[in-house]
Amino acid sequence: MKRLVELIVIVMLSFTFVITAQKKEREKFDPSRSAVKDIENAIVQAEKENKRILLDVGGEWCIWCHRLDEFILADKEIDSTLHANFIVVKVNFSKENKNETFLSKYPKVEGYPHFFILEKDGKLLFSKNTGELEKEKSYDREKIISFLKEWKPKKK
Repeated sequence: MKRLVELIVIVMLSFTFVITAQKKEREKFDPSRSAVKDIENAIVQAEKENKRILLDVGGEWCIWCHRLDEFILADKEIDSTLHANFIVVKVNFSKENKNETFLSKYPKVEGYPHFFILEKDGKLLFSKNTGELEKEKSYDREKIISFLKEWKPKKK
């Protein structure tokens, strides 16, 4: 009986470890990152992978930024559609680093998080107020999927 209990505990711990290891962590907005360097790297990667670039502008102070990240991570279809079609670049906006020079090249942001869709060469295609994707105290799954599919790159 003791061996059976030990075996059950080992199996449960192994299962917990596998689930924990598979859970993706949300990427944080980092005030120390260079938005210019990040976009340069994203352009190289997007051109190589034939993807567009999604600039996600926000900050760690922003509850809606956290909600959106968690919403995307919790939905496999949204997460896979996003990463199959876009290189995601988190652009920090906070008191520590407002990225004002970098963001001055884009339309004014009214609220956070905010998305900019760029072509693989970095050219601005669309500015999206993510408030339009909200539903109550969360986000609307169908609106997000529709938005991602509408702006995914055209296949050659």
